[in-house]
Amino acid sequence: MKKIDLEIVALSHSVTQSHNYAVVLGEVDGKRRLPIVIGGFEAQAIAVAMERMIPNRPLTHDLFKNTLDTFDVTLKEVIINNLLDGIFYAQLVCSRDNQEFVIDSRTSDAIAMAVRFKSPIYTFEFIMDQAGVVLEDDVDKGSSTIMPDEIDSDSFDQYSVDALKKLLEEVLETEDYERAALIRDELQKRESEED
Repeated sequence: MKKIDLEIVALSHSVTQSHNYAVVLGEVDGKRRLPIVIGGFEAQAIAVAMERMIPNRPLTHDLFKNTLDTFDVTLKEVIINNLLDGIFYAQLVCSRDNQEFVIDSRTSDAIAMAVRFKSPIYTFEFIMDQAGVVLEDDVDKGSSTIMPDEIDSDSFDQYSVDALKKLLEEVLETEDYERAALIRDELQKRESEED
């Protein structure tokens, strides 16, 4: 399978889920975004590495990196390799002495390690098809009657599929990836109910 190269586009607090954050990965050569909801600790681990902050004592991910470095293990790449029931799965592809091995990982931990090792992050087309959202350049900003700030996942049943698609465009325009992920999930749920 062809791998899709991703980069971290944003790390933001989740408006819709208290105490949660979203890391947003974007295609290096495309407009699609992959929002992934993560916990506060994981968001901190990613942010600390992105900002090149050095804590007084090593965080868990720093300890793991130091351990891999001590044993001459290199993190070649991170692959977000599956999505089941709304949960992302990832793998750390490592090498030592020209031998490659794969370690299963939570996606948030894998991203935190990728930032520390400056390793590439990849996924596959089927994951982008299921969970990716597309940024549109030509969204008509003045034609909406839906108020994106006032909705949550409990109120989706009052919207038609067309209204949800329009709402998805609007929240993407404001870069509210947490709500975009919720709307995308609702649209996918309705599609599966029709099948």
